[in-house]
Amino acid sequence: MDKLIRDFVKRSLAEDVQEGDHTTMATIPEGAMGEAYLEAKESGVIAGVEVVRDLFRTYDKTLAYEPLVEDGAFVEKGEVIFRISGSYRSMITMERIVLNTVQRMSAVATITSEYAKAIKHTKAKVLDTRKTTPGFRWFEKLAVKIGGGGNHRFGLYDMILIKDNHIDAAGGINQVLNRVDVYLKENKLDLEVEIETRSLKDVTEVLENGKCNRIMLDNFTPSMTREAVGLISGKFEVESSGGITLATVRDYAESGVDFISVGALTHSVKSFDMSLKIKAN
Repeated sequence: MDKLIRDFVKRSLAEDVQEGDHTTMATIPEGAMGEAYLEAKESGVIAGVEVVRDLFRTYDKTLAYEPLVEDGAFVEKGEVIFRISGSYRSMITMERIVLNTVQRMSAVATITSEYAKAIKHTKAKVLDTRKTTPGFRWFEKLAVKIGGGGNHRFGLYDMILIKDNHIDAAGGINQVLNRVDVYLKENKLDLEVEIETRSLKDVTEVLENGKCNRIMLDNFTPSMTREAVGLISGKFEVESSGGITLATVRDYAESGVDFISVGALTHSVKSFDMSLKIKAN
């Protein structure tokens, strides 16, 4: 994690600061010291408290950071999330990098917590997808976990997920599953295999082949999902996916699936409203 944070700060400074924060250097004396605080401007679940500590310390080790809530805490509008003291120049130069990070992570954690609460009476777990902000996936997936969800595969390398395009390009369900089985054996890889299905006929074909760990039901209705769960009958893990919202997630969870993947956890959230304020002397 240390390297990830250092690399992120380096990229962010190259993007935002380059040779210097001219406004801050022109207005704030070099040795000026003081305190600032982060205030929530709305209510929700906070994520990124520990990440922000590392962001500040990576830029300036002399800054003193005091978190007032933990990751995963629900805060009310007006609540103070952390205090930071030390060089005014350092705090103000890092302000936007820090805000962008904690605002985005808290937005993801907040919406994830809403989905998780909606299905907590079932065995289903809400999962994220790879529909993430470029260069920010690790942080968003951490926020999903903080919000009470789970992580699907992190990238293309840590799981076999056979989608519709793979199936169509390979010539069908049997062909693609058989090719994956050969590939894993030839390359001595121990990876979970999931396959997307688009109909109950597809589900039956996967069941007949059997070379997978999880069956994804893509864009099934809740009633079709219940029928598919009955066909699968516990032989494989079952995941619902495709356009599932807070209004419909309960119906899918109650159908008996193990997982529900929701791209909206990361691809369409509105940043959590908060602001970093200098404490007046």
